[in-house]
Amino acid sequence: MRTGSEPITARSPLRMRMWLGVWGLLWTVGGTIAFALVERPGWAAACGVLFLVVAVDLVLVMRHIRQGPHYQPGRDVPPYEPDHG
Repeated sequence: MRTGSEPITARSPLRMRMWLGVWGLLWTVGGTIAFALVERPGWAAACGVLFLVVAVDLVLVMRHIRQGPHYQPGRDVPPYEPDHG
């Protein structure tokens, strides 16, 4: 049932995003090292830039997690206002 308040009560899977970010950090570090060892500086730089993007995203996700339930309601908070009619 749609109530029209979805933007206010929307939930974000921040913990899943955090673990995907960690996975992305591991892959970008590995890619940067591997491409640097095989002397592909362009690809190594691309992986380095992608590492920075993932690291910034991870910092923002951690910040939102630490800010608590205002940004990520717990499971006891219903996703929408119950129908009173």
